[in-house]
Formats: sequence, C-alpha cells, structure tokens
Amino acid sequence: MGASLTIIPQTVLFVLVSFFSLEAAAGEGGTVVPSRSKFATFLAQLWPDAEAKGVTRSTFEQAFSGVVPDPKVIELIDKQPEYGLPAGKYIGSVASKARADVGSAEASRQAELLGRIETRFAVDRWTLLAVWGIESNYGAAALRWDVVRSIATLAAAGYRAPYFRNELLLALQIIQAGGIQRQNMKGSWAGAMGQPQFMPSAFLDYAVDLSGDDRRDIWNNVPDTLGSTANFLQHMGWKRGLVWGYEVTVPGQFDYRQSRGTFAQWAGLGLKRADGGAMSGDGVAILFFPSGATGPAFLVTDNFLVLKRYNNSDLYALAVGQLANRIEGLGAFHAAWPADDVQLSRTQRIALQHKLAELGYPVREFQGHIDFDLRDAIRDMQAKLGMIPDGFPTLQFLEKLDVAVQ
Repeated sequence: MGASLTIIPQTVLFVLVSFFSLEAAAGEGGTVVPSRSKFATFLAQLWPDAEAKGVTRSTFEQAFSGVVPDPKVIELIDKQPEYGLPAGKYIGSVASKARADVGSAEASRQAELLGRIETRFAVDRWTLLAVWGIESNYGAAALRWDVVRSIATLAAAGYRAPYFRNELLLALQIIQAGGIQRQNMKGSWAGAMGQPQFMPSAFLDYAVDLSGDDRRDIWNNVPDTLGSTANFLQHMGWKRGLVWGYEVTVPGQFDYRQSRGTFAQWAGLGLKRADGGAMSGDGVAILFFPSGATGPAFLVTDNFLVLKRYNNSDLYALAVGQLANRIEGLGAFHAAWPADDVQLSRTQRIALQHKLAELGYPVREFQGHIDFDLRDAIRDMQAKLGMIPDGFPTLQFLEKLDVAVQ
C-alpha cells in the first residue's frame, strides 16, 4: 500500500529535500532504498518519458500522489523462496497436496472454461491450474502491494536497470488507458499484477478479454486470468501434448557429464521413469538434478523452459510441473530429497556467475539465474575439480573455485 501522505502539489512534487530522506537499507545484493530526494529526482527525470508515451500530467501526479519508496521491497529482493530454501521444502510447500486438492476441485468447477481455453490456446488445463494455484492460490491470495510504489521503488534504486523503469512507464500507460483504476492496481512486492502475476509489459502484450465484457481484468475475472495465462504460455512456445518432463532413475556408473539427449538416447543409457511409465517424448530432454546427484533426477523438455519464461527459476518450473501432475491425479515425486540440500543464495549465484565468466565460460546475465547452459559449465568445472559433474553448485564447489561464501 502507498504511504498515507497528503497530496503533493505539482509545484513541489519534484523538490522534496533530504530532510525527508529514508534511512538507507540494503538488500543482500547491495541495492539500497532511495532517499525521498533521490526518488523525487527520479520522478522528475521520468516525467518527460511518460509524457512522450501519452501519459497526461494529471495521471502522472495521481499515480505518484503520496508515494514514497518502500523499504520492504528492497528487503525482499534476496528473500524470494526460489533462492536459499532446500528444493524439497520449496516444492513440498508450493505444490502441496492441499493445493492440489483445491486445484482438482477447480478443474471440475471450471471444466467448460478450461475446455474452451485448451481448444483456443493449446495449453493443457493442469498446467494452467497449477500456475493459477501457485501465483495466487486460485485467486484467493490477497493482493496487498501497491504496484506503482513497488516498481517505482525498484526503478529509482536502479535495480535491474532499465527493466523496472520501463515497467513503470508501462504501468502508467495502463492507468492512462483505463485498464485499471490507480488504487486497484495491486500485486506482488516486485510489481507482478493480479491473479496471474503479470508485469505491466506482460499485461499489455498477453492479457485477453475472455469473458467478453470489453475489459482485460486479471484481478477479479477468472476467464480473463486463465485465458491470459494460456495466451502467455502459447506465445512463449508451449507445445501441445508435450510433457514438461518427468522424474527418472539413473543407473550406477552413470556418466554425469551427459546433460542432453532424446528420450530414446536416455533410455539407451539406462535411465528409467520413476513411475514405471514408458520413456517417451518429443525432442531433446535435459537431465536435471535440482539438489544434486544424491537427490531426485528429472528429464525436462522445451515446455519446462517455457515455464521458466513465466518465472525464471528451475524450482518454480519444477513446482508447476509437480502441482499439475498432482491435480491430474498422477501423484507426487518418488525419490527422497537430501536432508543436507543447500540451495545457493542469490548473492552466491551472482558471485559464481562472475567467477565462471572470469574462467571463460559464456554467461548471459548476472542476476543469479543459473540456466542449463551454465549448469553445463558447472559440470565441466566439477569434473576438473574431481567432483560429481551433476551441474548442481554447492558451497563446497564455490569454495574450490575460491568464490566468497557468505
């Protein structure tokens, strides 16, 4: 929620001084809460770009009336559940049986709607229900964050520049166009909006009016929410009929440097489905050890990579797949998760990315996302260091690379 302050007149909107500055606070990655004076300067510099995109002065002032930077947003940058939590604990919580039971009930309640969506967008109902369940607990989760304030805080702090600044401009355009009233633009701490948790850019590009009321309402409208989710996944490359992946067992004396192959090739190497099913599927599958070689193993497909376009986290995509399976009635994963599983923090992942770049490996970004190409680089270094090359970075691996471990 925005801070409860009086409306700032236009003449003083951009001259707030450091007397009002917030106490500086930094996230784990070093991002600092901008002072109010810095925030005012940021808004002054933002206005010409907003005006160029068709935002009126009235809309601009209404959007930022009473808004100050939110320290809680900065604190949450490095506290995302996909970072740090053991894989089994994260997936067990996010893809719980209780959530699957609600999803199964929604599958019956929304059967006609889901059928229409499957026909139009070629995305299966189980995946849509899983995303809906994880993102907003099937619409029941409270949307308590002021999207404009959250995005403005991140943008003014320079976090992931210029991404959040651009998202803020798009949020203003949505308000200007009447897509949502300013006070109702609610979402997550990082500005993801409504039940499907769309950033403003995703809303503008992929939100659809499936209910036929001439509004794209992802905050209160279930058809629009599920239709928009399906439209996003379709545009990201979702392939009808392709499984996201499945759990497998790996034979003894396996060469863990192997990471990609067709399902037939994996079967030839001795991998088997953990549920006893046939090793079938289209295209290339990637062998993924979310908590190392001592934990569960998975073959994941292109549709798994599409789920990562929704949230760039391997554990998130795995949780969606698991919840979708449970809603469909396919059951939970089989292998036990290691009791000593430690997932690297975002800061540790960024430090590892920089180290691998120094060693000559290609790194696409330095935001802490470990993609499968980078896991291959980790495999290569693990083999050189005499470790099991499973692509799972541990604290021991960081220590051997002389990466500072917090």
